[in-house]
Amino acid sequence: MSIDRIAIEATDLRKRFGDTLAVESVDLAVERGTVYGFLGPNGAGKTTTMRMLTTLTRPSAGDARIVGTPVSDRNGVRDAIGYLPEDPPVFDELTGYEQLEYFARLRDIPASAAEQRIDAWLERFDLAGDAGKRIEEYSKGMRQKVGLVQALLHEPDVLFLDEPTSGLDPRAARTVMDAIAEMAAEGHTVFLSTHILPVVEELADTVGVLSDGRIVAEGAPEALTRQVESESDSTLEDVFLAVTTDHGAAVQ
Repeated sequence: MSIDRIAIEATDLRKRFGDTLAVESVDLAVERGTVYGFLGPNGAGKTTTMRMLTTLTRPSAGDARIVGTPVSDRNGVRDAIGYLPEDPPVFDELTGYEQLEYFARLRDIPASAAEQRIDAWLERFDLAGDAGKRIEEYSKGMRQKVGLVQALLHEPDVLFLDEPTSGLDPRAARTVMDAIAEMAAEGHTVFLSTHILPVVEELADTVGVLSDGRIVAEGAPEALTRQVESESDSTLEDVFLAVTTDHGAAVQ
């Protein structure tokens, strides 16, 4: 794989919290313009890995780069990424529109472009009618939508999403999935962590399964399902259960 095709690269990435080794050794090489599905049971180290890749947590050892920029260059990496954590970082006292305007200014998006993008995304996510309400009045699903728009607004090279369809109704979840597919088709890279396996099966070009701080299975969804020999019609769930059980993980 050509180095200029790699959007997310990690080599022997590790994180220790005191005596606890949360991420033992993670190696990644995610191509640009693809969706990487990141799976694993609770406590496997998924969130810690994502926090290291997005510069929010410093690695204890190893190396990682985002579109060629080392994660030690926090400003350089943050210019290139969008990040939606499981609990979106929004201010309850702001309206939805004010939150997105504020974020656009932080990202130095020109006012005219910001207005067009905000209006388009609010309309697409059925938030236009509620954009003037304070976020404290929003449901979990509405807050999730605002957080996703916020992550998309500056059109990042790499988008990190942690449970992006959490709290969404089926129509909104479909809109999010369509947006992810479109981002990848336009050349953006999406690193997607979710427990909703049908979302990964539909969207991911490559799947990595993390267990006990290590990636224990990786490949295209179809290739991984073929590795489960017990059933000819195996699913990604079968793969997940097989590889995490084999490695002693507590499957949820």
